[in-house]
Amino acid sequence: MDENKKKIAAAISAVTRYIQQEEEIYTQPCPALAHTPSVKLRLWSLSGRQAQMQMRNLMQMKAFHGSKFM
Repeated sequence: MDENKKKIAAAISAVTRYIQQEEEIYTQPCPALAHTPSVKLRLWSLSGRQAQMQMRNLMQMKAFHGSKFM
């Protein structure tokens, strides 16, 4: 009986230590994310891409559906 209690105590302490190690890993800040430059929102490039997509959409509508949508 005493041998069984020792095994249970060892297993519980091993699981507890494992959980503590996992928590330490996830609470440490990631150094790769700390040095990444922030992405700046460039409104002119965003506007240009949006205009290109809109023109492509209009050309597809005219090509596939004829001029009934124009």
